[in-house]
Amino acid sequence: MGQSPSTPAPSPEINRRRDVSNINRFGYGCGDSSDEFDGGSRRDYTDEIPDECLAGIFQFLDAGDRKSCSVVSRRWLRVEGESRQRLSLNAEAKLLDFVLSLFARFDSVSKLALRCNRKSISVNDDAMILISLRCKNLTRLKLRGCKEITEIGMLGLARNCKNLKKLSIVSCLFGVKGVHAVVYNSDVIEELSVKRLRGDNDNVNVNDAESESVYGNGNGGSSLKSICLKELGSGQSFMPLIVGSKKLQTLKLIGCVGNWDSTLVTVGKLNTLVEIHLEKVQVSDVGLVGVSKCLKLETLHLVKTPECSDAGLVAVAERCKMLKKLHIDGWRTNRIGDDGLISVAKNCPNLQELVLIAMYPTSLSLAEIASSCQGLERFALCGIGTVTDADIKCVAAKCAALKKLCIKGCPVSNVGIAAFASGCPNLVKLKVRKCVKVTGEVAGWLRVRRSSLAFNFDHNQVEGLDGSGSDVGVQETTLAFPPIDNEVNVIDDSPSTSHNNDNRWSIFRSKFNFVPCAFRRWTNIDTISSNSFS
Repeated sequence: MGQSPSTPAPSPEINRRRDVSNINRFGYGCGDSSDEFDGGSRRDYTDEIPDECLAGIFQFLDAGDRKSCSVVSRRWLRVEGESRQRLSLNAEAKLLDFVLSLFARFDSVSKLALRCNRKSISVNDDAMILISLRCKNLTRLKLRGCKEITEIGMLGLARNCKNLKKLSIVSCLFGVKGVHAVVYNSDVIEELSVKRLRGDNDNVNVNDAESESVYGNGNGGSSLKSICLKELGSGQSFMPLIVGSKKLQTLKLIGCVGNWDSTLVTVGKLNTLVEIHLEKVQVSDVGLVGVSKCLKLETLHLVKTPECSDAGLVAVAERCKMLKKLHIDGWRTNRIGDDGLISVAKNCPNLQELVLIAMYPTSLSLAEIASSCQGLERFALCGIGTVTDADIKCVAAKCAALKKLCIKGCPVSNVGIAAFASGCPNLVKLKVRKCVKVTGEVAGWLRVRRSSLAFNFDHNQVEGLDGSGSDVGVQETTLAFPPIDNEVNVIDDSPSTSHNNDNRWSIFRSKFNFVPCAFRRWTNIDTISSNSFS
């Protein structure tokens, strides 16, 4: 007591000098310290950075950070605007008043997204044409909920944006005629994605005189490489465009009404397709025979196509020798089974990725896949009720190139999973989900035996699976903790009627010695996709 501290406190003058030195250190001032605190001029060393370098730095920032940088100075505002290539706008009607000033600042935009809430009035043809005039270098455009734009606005877009390569349309009302207005007036467009498009001009003849002013020379689709159609009630109206796309490499048909057999037969004759996705569409073995003519085919998805059978898959396997990725969701129909899979195993030596969902293959086909597909790197079994531990052991013993394996909702046990302690030497990731016979014991044991393996495992989380392997409904898993010895249950003996309910609950708890339970709820739908292998 009474002793002074061993280290004297720094004086205000020392602190002031330290602050000034820090200011000079970070480049905010280089003159006398009094100038800094008296409002003297400060030097900004970023002025020495060229605009090109500053723009390059901005490219590494997200949208929020770029907005913050734009308010630092007038120069930063200018450079940020000139270097911004991506822009997403709320496409309400009032946007028309700001188009000129907005694109005067962002004059280098090449990727633009216009989104409008379904309860709001979107921009119209005037705004669309004005935007196309200000964005001559536009290469990608996404329109979502722009219900006031018609084929007139889309025609203006096509004529003004000659470099447009990718077009995505969601929930618009200009119909197939608006899409044709862009495609048939462009020689460079490569990717087209259309979802929930509506309109009353579905049956359009591009060769009649009335449509010549809209479709130009009628050579649309000559540059298209990818077409994706989703949830269209008038998907058949795109058939001429699909058939006329001589360079088409990717075709995705998802949830589109109509019979697509004739389209696939015609497209197959072009022999240009490399990737085909068929999901929830009316396709039979006739269509798959047409697909089999695509000798360059590398990726095929058959998801919930109940009319497809072993015969169609055999036709594809026997002719498409370059097939690398195959996804099949049998939708519990049991029309694709051992015959189709055995043919794939024998005739597709380049197969690298195989996903089987809601099917009933037996040991015959699974053993053939393990033996013949020596290049298989990614394998997924989801909702396969016929797979056994012996099949999993066969995969572990023979799939030497396998890197990623996903097993979900299958009746395998610890015995089968334990085979991966020494099997599949190149395996880097193993995912086991919703397999009731697999316990945490084998998970811990396998992690010890093979520490380099990324083992993703869950237990006590078993739910129903539909045909896609997704969770059905929301179930609760209750984990009751054991009673605690020193737990004291207090019961209120007060005769007051206002506490009767509480008393009953307290008695109930004390009688049965309940403690709080933990409820774990599945909130996300876990489907088998390419993300399952990431």
